[in-house]
Amino acid sequence: MLREVAADIAPADFAEARRACQPIVLRGAASALPVTQAAVGVESLCRYLRGFDNGRTAQAFVGDPAIGGRYAYGDQPDGFNFSRETLGLGAALDRIARAAADPHQPSVYCGSLPAEDHLPGFAEANPMALVPEGMLPRLWIGNASTIACHYDRFDNLACVIAGERRFTLYPPDAIGDLYVGPIDHTMAGQPVSLAATAASQDPRYPRFAAARALALTVTLHPGDALYLPKLWWHQVEATAPFNLLMNYWWDDFASGPDSPYTALLLAMTTLAERPPAERAAWRAFFDHYAFRPDGHPLAHLPPERHGILADSRENRGRIRAFVMQLLRGG
Repeated sequence: MLREVAADIAPADFAEARRACQPIVLRGAASALPVTQAAVGVESLCRYLRGFDNGRTAQAFVGDPAIGGRYAYGDQPDGFNFSRETLGLGAALDRIARAAADPHQPSVYCGSLPAEDHLPGFAEANPMALVPEGMLPRLWIGNASTIACHYDRFDNLACVIAGERRFTLYPPDAIGDLYVGPIDHTMAGQPVSLAATAASQDPRYPRFAAARALALTVTLHPGDALYLPKLWWHQVEATAPFNLLMNYWWDDFASGPDSPYTALLLAMTTLAERPPAERAAWRAFFDHYAFRPDGHPLAHLPPERHGILADSRENRGRIRAFVMQLLRGG
């Protein structure tokens, strides 16, 4: 069951709640924002957004009415069931509004638009106190759509501004039962689950039943928000003819300039094809030094003898420099 907290939770209390790395629903957290207030109708919302539009173009997904807004892999030459077009925000809004009024029109979806690039002044006019200072919003605008089940490498606060969003969530450890597609041939940067959008009991994905049993579903209305920790899988359905979501991404627990994903990629290239017994040996070392189920690996020594494993920015920098030297063949 998803945890819900009050929309007026103090930022410090919300930061503490995030340490559990579990999704959190915040009903009404974005309801007082000017953009949400403007979203009483398609025309008024479009007028509000055009007031910030600087004319910069972005890539949009355009789907035939037959796909029903389910952007996914397909039989097109590029392997997807939709096309991509470069549109200015004003033109995209016009086409989204037309498709909202006429379901026979191609659907349009513009995702992950950085507000500071396309709508200068928007972030300042719509501040969100619950995110860390300096984090800026992105906008996701379109017709009814289903975005395939994927994960993000950053923590995420997603705020519904117009329409409704239905999120279906799976925990990170469901990855083996989700039948994930390629990591380098993706729709929008992240690999997706092939099983989550397949027909029920598809024989190609027998293990998906275990993931389905773990699924959490929540519907967000205008003004509602959802905190998603990094690596949580999520399928997102925008169910109204015209939808707008605003989100923020950040790394809540960064301890340096590098992402854990970088370590994962390097581990795949160095460990995946080694014999099972050697992989098991390296797993023990990763657990001991990186995942630390039994605590700090040098807890049996006084802190002043922890050397480079003492927790400090300087020591993390030394380890990073050593790794860079190794990668350069030094």
